[in-house]
Amino acid sequence: MSEHSHLHLDEAARAEAQRRLKSVRGHVEGILRMLDDGSVYCVDVLKQIKAVEGALDKVGELILKSHLRDHVVTAAQRGDTSEIVDELMEVLKYR
Repeated sequence: MSEHSHLHLDEAARAEAQRRLKSVRGHVEGILRMLDDGSVYCVDVLKQIKAVEGALDKVGELILKSHLRDHVVTAAQRGDTSEIVDELMEVLKYR
């Protein structure tokens, strides 16, 4: 369990992330169907993959924004500023 287990993802952000990820899932399923078609053009598949990557980036941005708004800006009040900054630096390695 995380040292910040008392901090939770905002419900609105959670619902929006789930909605977007369900759309991504449908898009990935569409790419799989494209690959079942022997006549599919490689560039068309690459374009669809890029679209999925963009959609996943948007989900990441949404969750990061929620984290910044709901947890990072209140870290001083909770007294865990150093921990939150360290955590954020670790997360940004993957962005």
